[in-house]
Amino acid sequence: MAYLTDIEIAQQCEMRPITEIAKRAHVDERYLEPYGRYKAKIVPALLKETDQKDGKLILVTAITPTPAGEGKTTTTIGLADGLARIGKDVTVALREPSLGPVFGVKGGAAGGGYAQVVPMEDINLHFTGDFHAIGAANNLLAAMLDNHIQQGNALGIDVRKITWKRCVDMNDRQLRNIVDGLGGKPNGTPREDGFDITVASEIMAVFCLASSITDLKARLSRIIVGYTYDDKPVTAGDLKAVGAMTALLKDALKPNLVQTLEGTPAFVHGGPFANIAHGCNSVMATKMALKMGDYTVTEAGFGADLGAEKFLDIKCRMAGLVPDAVVIVATVRALKMHGGLDKKQLATEDLAALERGIPNLLRHVSNIKNVYKLPCVVAVNRFPTDTDAEIAFIIDKCRSLGVNTVLSTVWAEGGKGGEALAREVVRLCEEEKGDFTFSYELDGSIEDKIRAVVQKVYGGDDISILPNAKKQIQQLTALGFDKLPVCIAKTQYSFSDDPNKLGAPEHFTVTVKNVKVSAGAGFVVVLTGDIMTMPGLPKVPAAEKIDVDENGRITGLF
Repeated sequence: MAYLTDIEIAQQCEMRPITEIAKRAHVDERYLEPYGRYKAKIVPALLKETDQKDGKLILVTAITPTPAGEGKTTTTIGLADGLARIGKDVTVALREPSLGPVFGVKGGAAGGGYAQVVPMEDINLHFTGDFHAIGAANNLLAAMLDNHIQQGNALGIDVRKITWKRCVDMNDRQLRNIVDGLGGKPNGTPREDGFDITVASEIMAVFCLASSITDLKARLSRIIVGYTYDDKPVTAGDLKAVGAMTALLKDALKPNLVQTLEGTPAFVHGGPFANIAHGCNSVMATKMALKMGDYTVTEAGFGADLGAEKFLDIKCRMAGLVPDAVVIVATVRALKMHGGLDKKQLATEDLAALERGIPNLLRHVSNIKNVYKLPCVVAVNRFPTDTDAEIAFIIDKCRSLGVNTVLSTVWAEGGKGGEALAREVVRLCEEEKGDFTFSYELDGSIEDKIRAVVQKVYGGDDISILPNAKKQIQQLTALGFDKLPVCIAKTQYSFSDDPNKLGAPEHFTVTVKNVKVSAGAGFVVVLTGDIMTMPGLPKVPAAEKIDVDENGRITGLF
């Protein structure tokens, strides 16, 4: 049977005018700034002026990702459409895709099958220009930093201690490490430099955590770009860059409104790296979505040990949010991979592999239920090759933890395939009250907070801090940054810092290699393993398959 591609499904959808979607989301026209017929920005004044109460917040997270795929965004969208189909007033809040994965290997981030947000081509490409604005603000700061040095360096910046990089929203390994400022004195000071992908810029994290223009400016001013010869931090505020950066970001800060294939209002805004940043859509979009519906479905990047941990310990703490229920997405195929099966063997029933792999799911479930004390449900994305015995095995194991398992077929059936999940989510919100707890408190040391996440969430024994990282922790503590939350960057493919340790590994130690502060975002970044902030393209990039016909219709975009 030939399936339609995601883009073919999206292009067959008859989208409703954005004014109609705004009405469905209770957004008055005076707050609406249309970008064509099917996209709009919402003026932030809506948040101050609305008297609507917050709805219920549903977080969608997942097991540890594998090449077999889990379908977190697809489930998020399908669940929102499922809630709408059972008569609930619902919104969805998602991240914006980066051009890097779109043209690289992973693909876009607008969902898949019959659970997508549209117009998917626009959302996956330039959308409303938010990422371009963030890149421009990042690079303006870089230009002003180097210009300050060129024009006499009144602040005494040590060029060997510059921490700020330029950025571009594209996978381009050639730019990871560069030397710039060549060509003699008129062309700058020669130094080693590099680029990050735009989603890894601290400005992206700042943008997504800001609650207003005023808060955005305060956060931008705190961004540290480097250190002086006597190790004093130099900030964007010191360089007098904040006003101009904010001017570039003021329109981007307005949340974007689009729709699902079934016409559910979708707030798609921001998209920080789910590793060195917190991996969630903007606080403003989430808060707006909560005011505009009785239920808001949102997601966090990677597995629950990264995305949900950062959503709960960083975003919820800063924004005063508490999820009413959590959905943990899993597939039989991915769990069999955690049990050691090769990708080519996943279509065959193998309960022994499932038995070896299911501890991964159970640890994520236990974390949400017992560490964070939130009600949760497991959503199994069903594939045609999954057998009844395999599904029954998962249901039985999750029941032993007091958690229900619901089958989801949203990829093939859209909202209809998410109705059962929607009903269980409503039941959790109405019948089971959480007692939300963070995995650590802020008053401990940086080491205490890292250790708490490793032991409580990852299931590890302890941490090992390399000498260089110890020195960095001492310096950040002396500068007063030790009371910030920690944002741990590690491989997304394992609970540990070793991507080869699948399932639910035990008795491991996480090695801390580097520790730095994102002072504007308001967290300490802890680097373990090798974290790539500028990806490269694969041997056959997705870009090779993308084309446009004479009518402007795009093909090959998934």
